[in-house]
Amino acid sequence: MPVSKNKNFNNKQAGTANPSVLDWLGIGSGRSLVLYLMLAVLLASGLLVVRTTHENRFAFNELQELRDSANQLDVQWGQLLLEQSTFGVDGRIENKAIEQLNMQVPQIDNIVMVKHD
Repeated sequence: MPVSKNKNFNNKQAGTANPSVLDWLGIGSGRSLVLYLMLAVLLASGLLVVRTTHENRFAFNELQELRDSANQLDVQWGQLLLEQSTFGVDGRIENKAIEQLNMQVPQIDNIVMVKHD
């Protein structure tokens, strides 16, 4: 009979019929099971950190875009207010014409209608 160099292998073969799947995976003991469970939790938490960081970057980019559009709307609002103050004064042109150019509104009898053919 050939003699194997590994005595532990021969003893295990002779002592047990078939090792269980848990023994084959190396989690036959409670300590190993806890270790693998902790490893799985660590891996899951690492993946969740990566996912959360990714979502935060997208949210931050969206926030920056919204701030830019808010700034553009503020600039446009200021321009519209300036335009309103410039053109919104009633009689501004009439007052300037009367004061600076000494113009006056003509009498009805002095108004001449010109027809264009």
